[in-house]
Amino acid sequence: MYSMKEKILVYPIIVTECNDETGHYYGVESPNIKGMVTDGKTIQEAIIHAEDAIATMISDDAKYPEVQNPSNWKLEENQSIMWVSVNMTKWLNDYGKTVRKNITIPEGLNNWA
Repeated sequence: MYSMKEKILVYPIIVTECNDETGHYYGVESPNIKGMVTDGKTIQEAIIHAEDAIATMISDDAKYPEVQNPSNWKLEENQSIMWVSVNMTKWLNDYGKTVRKNITIPEGLNNWA
């Protein structure tokens, strides 16, 4: 159950059903969250990954991105729009704010990662 003090955000996402050399999966992106891309083997897994990806990408923002109207989005035949709710209060309590660090690592380790 949610309390009134929790910050719940709801964003539309584009789910793309994919079949390629890696198999069958669902890709996810959101024009609301620039650069947010994730996937999952099932729609449920893709939605869970989308919730985490959105929270990770906007956790440092002082102001959360405004929700766009997805009715104007152009979709392919294998795409659909779904909505994801993100409990930012819970996410920040569980994971805290993200911190960007610039580091130097060996090239071999970078290539492996």
